[in-house]
Amino acid sequence: MTVLSNICIGVASVAMVVLVVTFGWLVFGRYVLNVTPTWVEQLALLLICYIAFLGAAAGIKEDTHLGVSLFRDMMPKKVQKYLMVIIDLMLAIFGAVMLYAGITLMIFGWDTLLPMLEIPESFRTLAITSCGGLIFLFAGSRGVLRILRFQNWQPDPQELDI
Repeated sequence: MTVLSNICIGVASVAMVVLVVTFGWLVFGRYVLNVTPTWVEQLALLLICYIAFLGAAAGIKEDTHLGVSLFRDMMPKKVQKYLMVIIDLMLAIFGAVMLYAGITLMIFGWDTLLPMLEIPESFRTLAITSCGGLIFLFAGSRGVLRILRFQNWQPDPQELDI
């Protein structure tokens, strides 16, 4: 799972570099060449989808997503164990819903082309679909592992951080 998470971060990082380079080309084309490359905006929207969704999926794996742990931390250790499993399973269900909705959107948008890029709209919704599948995989596997070691599990101090 760590390798998959690192791949997500790597792809999002490359997309960020491409985003910066294309905006540099936009500024150069507009102000130096006096010819504005119109495709940059559509490419930027596509890249931001991948940056955000792949980063979110990696955040679920690394457990760095936004969470409020105040109430969980106030509970006894045994209740904390149950809550952490419930949270993982809820995240997995959310990821499964995202995956299903993303597949539906991909099928719906396959015949529509992104303006100026001339690629199917489904390439944009692929980011949503892959994020949903990765969240399902990351949170679901963590929840299953916690259930399997439920008897001997003690909360890791890093897992209790926000």
